[in-house]
Amino acid sequence: MGGADSTDRSGEHRAYIGSFTSGGGRGVTIAAVDPKTGALTPLSVATAEDPSYLALARDTGVLYAVSETERGEVAAFRPTAGGLAALGAPVRVGGSGPTHVSVSGRRLFTANYTSGSVSSLGLAADGSPRGPARVLAHRGSGPDTARQEGPHAHQALPDPTGRWVLGVDLGTDSVRVCAPDAVTGELRVHTETALRAGTGPRHLVFHPEGAVVYILHELEPQVTVCRWNGASGHLEPVGEVPVASAGASGAVRVYPSAVVASPDGRFVWAAVRGADVLVTLSLADGPGKPRLTGTVDCGGLWPRDLAADAAGRRLYAANEHSGDVTWFDVDPLTGQPHRAGSLAVPAATCVVLD
Repeated sequence: MGGADSTDRSGEHRAYIGSFTSGGGRGVTIAAVDPKTGALTPLSVATAEDPSYLALARDTGVLYAVSETERGEVAAFRPTAGGLAALGAPVRVGGSGPTHVSVSGRRLFTANYTSGSVSSLGLAADGSPRGPARVLAHRGSGPDTARQEGPHAHQALPDPTGRWVLGVDLGTDSVRVCAPDAVTGELRVHTETALRAGTGPRHLVFHPEGAVVYILHELEPQVTVCRWNGASGHLEPVGEVPVASAGASGAVRVYPSAVVASPDGRFVWAAVRGADVLVTLSLADGPGKPRLTGTVDCGGLWPRDLAADAAGRRLYAANEHSGDVTWFDVDPLTGQPHRAGSLAVPAATCVVLD
């Protein structure tokens, strides 16, 4: 599994799986995706230190991996027939403990959890990142003194127009909307949307139509529904929906982690650690009115990330503590996932499908 595979796999779909090397993981695992069953077959491994999150540039095919370390780096890889080829040495992101990376045009963005900042880096013609990073430091705190003593940026995600970058901060209970400078990439806060204190927003996802945003909170099991105006860059909360389950009450505290919208805009799925479940929200009443319709076991322990395939027919959960990626077939009528198989990946952190 660690060596190059000489088989010609051109045109084959792949999954890229991050794993914490400090927890026994191997870095980035490359796996083939069976087009009929969705099953994963490991092909090779690429070296990366503690890759907490991965992002794939759809136009160039370059894969980016952030290292959740004090040093804070991002590495770039170009897919090859045998796996992944590194595009130079990793580059510093200007912050510590990055937990998210995304790409828009010729720029790359990271959310740096430990230092509470968002970074912007330029991309060279071959897709490799170029420093120095432009860094926007967040300020503020929240009522949870153990988790919100200061800012903790957890996601930096471009909106569908590519004009704005939304920085989700667990420590300040807010989302900052920034417009990167077209020349320098410097980030300046355009607006900041306050969310309910103590909820700890972690990740958000856009509805495919682009006018609704779903924000998943880590410190309370809920989703905040927001209107999004891509013309003005304004985010407006309009409601909250619980993602509680049978395991989300009593003595077990839960920590929601990842949120995904189906490509056809009919469902939203969320992963909930502690309860170790996947939750389905139906959008049958409209994009702004999600409704909890089902909960299933995640197939392992501590689902840190969740990904859907391009057709919305399958879900893949990266279960960090049980060390596996489990895949599910999605019922086309109800949106409910049904477990179909799993691949052992120690300390799995993230799944990206090409």
